[in-house]
Amino acid sequence: MPNATNQIEWCTVKLGEDMNWWVMEVSDDIHWDVDGLSIIDPRQVSHLIDLAEPLREYKFDQDIMDRAFIAFKIQKDLGDGLVRLVRTKESFFDTDEPLFGLPDVVDEINGPYADFLNHITRIRVNILNDIIDFEQAFTIDELEEELREEENNNFIEGRAVHMFNEVTNIMEYVPVGWELDEDDVEEKDEEIDELPDIDDEEAKKISESENLKWEEDETEAEDEDSYQGGPPEEEEEAEEKNSN
Repeated sequence: MPNATNQIEWCTVKLGEDMNWWVMEVSDDIHWDVDGLSIIDPRQVSHLIDLAEPLREYKFDQDIMDRAFIAFKIQKDLGDGLVRLVRTKESFFDTDEPLFGLPDVVDEINGPYADFLNHITRIRVNILNDIIDFEQAFTIDELEEELREEENNNFIEGRAVHMFNEVTNIMEYVPVGWELDEDDVEEKDEEIDELPDIDDEEAKKISESENLKWEEDETEAEDEDSYQGGPPEEEEEAEEKNSN
């Protein structure tokens, strides 16, 4: 049986009221269900790439992300808010061309998109255990349980969850009660980064030259204020002679 993912060649998308893009029609309607099917736009692709950059220290694999999203580029504007996208072989990480990313959810359990979510979940848990001093190590099950609860609430309320939100909820996840602690860490890092490098030798030279300048200014001021004539008694006698 041919790979169902390989059969999709184009899709029609529309910008929703939530300012996210949603799929209206696909070339392969046998394997793809467009009901509530979301797609990430170029701006969101760029944001996810930025979020993924610091994860490289934790063995983030960009190939897993490339496989998770099928890349599409704009073909034409169909009017009425609809845009037709056509598939491309470009990598999200190796091109400046604005690309849309359709999550490969043909197999929701064992497919590339599911692999990607598992990958970033493991990394996020490792990061949290590094930056937060938990009494006990934070686990993948704890993260997934909390996100699953939120997903169930959205389902009960009839709200479709956009894939961009699903991914960022994992990549930016912080356990309840620890938000401020992580913000404090980030602020401290920013403050340290903003401090200029100080050259002790250069600072010493500047300090010494300024002190010398101050001493010269004080000496000049004293010279200007000092009395330039002879003794006061001789000056009085000279004035009396001149008046006579």
